[in-house]
Order: sequence, then C-alpha cells, then structure tokens
Amino acid sequence: MTSNPRNPVSHRYIAAIDQGTTSSRCIVFDSSGSIVSVAQKEHRQIFPRPGWVEHDAEEIWANVLDVVHGALQKMSITVHDLAAVGITNQRETTVLWDAETGRPVHNAIVWQDTRTDQLVRELAADGGQDRFREKSGLPLATYFSGPKIRWLLDNVPGVRELAEAGKVLFGTMDTWLIWKLTGKHVTDVTNASRTMLMNLRTLDWDDELLAAMDVPRAMLPEIRSSAEVYGQATGTLQGLPVASALGDQQAALFGQTCYAPGEGKCTYGTGSFLLLNTGTEPVTSANGLITTVGYRIGDQPVTYALEGAIAVTGSLVQWLRDNVGLITSAPEIETLALTVEDNGGCYFVPAFAGLFAPHWRSDARGVIAGLTGYITKGHLARAVLEATAWQTREVVDAMNADSGVELSTLKVDGGMTANNMLMQFLSDVLDVPVVRPIIAETTCLGAAYAAGLAVGFWPDVDALRQNWHRAAEWLPAMDAKTRDRGYRKWRKAVQRTMDWIDEDDE
Repeated sequence: MTSNPRNPVSHRYIAAIDQGTTSSRCIVFDSSGSIVSVAQKEHRQIFPRPGWVEHDAEEIWANVLDVVHGALQKMSITVHDLAAVGITNQRETTVLWDAETGRPVHNAIVWQDTRTDQLVRELAADGGQDRFREKSGLPLATYFSGPKIRWLLDNVPGVRELAEAGKVLFGTMDTWLIWKLTGKHVTDVTNASRTMLMNLRTLDWDDELLAAMDVPRAMLPEIRSSAEVYGQATGTLQGLPVASALGDQQAALFGQTCYAPGEGKCTYGTGSFLLLNTGTEPVTSANGLITTVGYRIGDQPVTYALEGAIAVTGSLVQWLRDNVGLITSAPEIETLALTVEDNGGCYFVPAFAGLFAPHWRSDARGVIAGLTGYITKGHLARAVLEATAWQTREVVDAMNADSGVELSTLKVDGGMTANNMLMQFLSDVLDVPVVRPIIAETTCLGAAYAAGLAVGFWPDVDALRQNWHRAAEWLPAMDAKTRDRGYRKWRKAVQRTMDWIDEDDE
C-alpha cells in the first residue's frame, strides 16, 4: 500500500466521488463514517436508437468537478482538509478517448446499452454463452465492457489504428476520472473484472480473451488494487491523493462491511445488485450468477464475490414517472401502491434491456401480465414495486444454491430502501429479515473507506466494522402459501418475456 505524503492527523475528512448512471455525487465523511456534506448533479441520458444508451463523458467530468467543489463549499471545507478522495462508479460503461487531446472519440456506451447484441451472438456461436466464463467469471452478454470496446473499434472511423498504437485509451468511468484528475491510466481489479478481458486468477488482461474480442492491449489501463494511492490530483484539487477505485456494487459491499465469507448486501438503485463475499477463491456459478472481484486492499490477497445483477428496478419507477406520467415524483409510487391491498393479479417484468441474472436472456423484453378490467393505476404501481422484490428472490435462490449457505439476513442500501412498503414486501418474499444501516449511502462510504485505509485515515477493517449501525429492520409477515403462489405467478410472467427479439428487428 502506498503511504500518504500528507500528514493524516491534520486532515479531518475523506471525500468520495460516486459517478453513477443518472448523476454524479460527492460526499464528504468524517472519521466515524458520518456524512458531513453532499453535492449531486444529474447528467443527460442519450438514447440514439431503441436499446442504445449513451452518456457524454465530458459532461460527466464537468459535473464531477462541480459536485466536488460544491460539497466542499457547503461546509467551508478546503482541499487541505481532505486526507484523500476515493472513486466509485457505474460499472461496464465504456469510454474511449484520444490520449493526446483528452477528448472522447464517441459518447460513452452505458452498461444498459444493447447495441452489441448481434456481436455477442456471434461470439457465442463458437462455445456458447459460457465461452469465457471459466477465465472471466462472466457470461457473454451485452452488459459487459469488452463487446462495447469492440463495437467502438469497429464503428468509429480510424479509432482501431490509433488504439493499436496506444493513442486511443479505454476506460470505465473510474479510469476516465482518474486520468482526468491525475494523468494516470489505471483501473482497479473490481472494474477490470467487469470487462470480460481480465483473467480472474491472474488479475491481468488475458491474451486469449483479448484475441477473441479483438481488443488491442495497448489501449487498456494498468490494473491496480482497490485501495492505494494512484496519484495526486492536479488543477483545482492540487495535491489531493486519489486513493481508491471500486465499481459501485463492490463499493457498497465494502461500505456495508461485508468482509467475511458469507456476508452479503443488495443495493437498490437504477438496477439492483446482490453481492456475496466468497473469500479468497473464486466460486464458479452453476445458476446464472457472475463471479467477480469483491475488492483488493493494497497488496493483500484479493477477495472474490458472487453477484446477481438485475438491470431494471429503480429505473422502472423513473420510467413510470417520465415516460408514462403515472406519478410526478418517485416517492409518490408508495402512496399510489398503498391505495390497493395487493397487485390484483398483475405482474410487471421490466425486461427493458433483456433479462440479467439468473436468466441472461438478451432476447427478452418487458411484459405486464395478468391484466383484467379490475386493474387500476394503484395495482400497476404495486406491481412495479413488487417486481424489484421478485427479481431479488430469483437471485437469492440462485445464490443459496451456488454458495451452499442459506441467506439469513439481507443488508440493503440505495435510494429504494426509503420505500417501506417495498422493504416489507422484500422481507416477505425472501422470508428473511431485511436490514438497512444508518448510513444508507454505502457506495460512497465504501470508496471513502478504501481511500482512508490507503492513506492511514483508518487503521484497519475492524475500525470500519465499528462504524456500522442498524437503522431499520423489516421482518417477514407473509404466510408461505401466499408467498409461493405469488412466486409461481411471477415465474410464469418471466417466461412470457422471452424470445421476443427476432433476427430482423432493428
């Protein structure tokens, strides 16, 4: 682990940048892990065609600078009060930029984007969907960065030649921000493990995977640990150590202090992601889960995780608000859902970008099943919320089967945990307690914790465990017959989403 040249005693705070799918935030924490200051700014969602989702990386960079300065100004904190800054980021989102000018060669392609569907099918024709799973831990899917890089190389004129010469660089959003802050072209093991180009055991780019995906090694960043000083910031943040990077879900695992094998969490945001710490050996899933890197602190052994990724949860509420206009703000959905006692037999499977874990079906599209003349907007609102819980149940069942250990409690975080009706329903369908910590912003907290460990702001993970406190708990109250019938109907609805996309669909 790299030591911090600044004296940690004189620095009272740690900052974390959370570069998310819909917005960028900066949160400043004190040594107890409490939030001191927050600033947040949304960025545009660009939809050039159905299934295509892009972001403007330059806009995101400008927003990141705005929120960092905004968070400091709110509490009259200066950069000299910070021991370090950590970064957590939307994973798999792919940006390529010119190494000399620093300008992106194309909009960033977002993790939800499905434009690589045909490429993924071509790659799967030789070895199936699990062709790269043994090395990368990942099934072939549009979700991951590798196919997105390949699409940009094949479709943006002149970029492949520049990339082969190392003149066009690839990064996920952590890499883009570290490069803009420090000039260093690096990523961490958690983000690298989401590209489909890193070997899970060697923790390095894999020649066989690179050749199969046709991605030149020269454009790839150096893979580092999740907690070490990558460099000092320049510009208005002059001298600030940039000391951690974790993909957002791994950051939440770290912030929830899931440091022992068998400990897990689920983050409810745009999508939802359940991660289970499996220790220092990767566990290969037989049930549609992803094997991924959990985190790596300095030069310690890497910690692996099993992950269940659900593409659409919070974004379904956004869709109901923005595209359909059934509600005018996200919190309204709970009020609307509480106008009815149940879903009236209505199930909503939001396969907007196909189905992620445990199905991995890019040919699926969303359905609302069980509609009758009885259904009201209240029933639809309830079905939208229940979809998040039923999708979690599918992932928990897969995780229990893979790990051989039954989940006994689910630690939760993220924006949707403010919805009490959803949290109670989640506990009911899982039949386990659901627990939310006092600091629900565990993604930022995880990045702050990792940066703090790297510079000696916190001595060890035991100190971080002592910061974790329970804020709320929901206990199961549904009878088994009701739960089993609901789950049976949900699975019938899921089957009806599949095989929707045809060869001639645009």
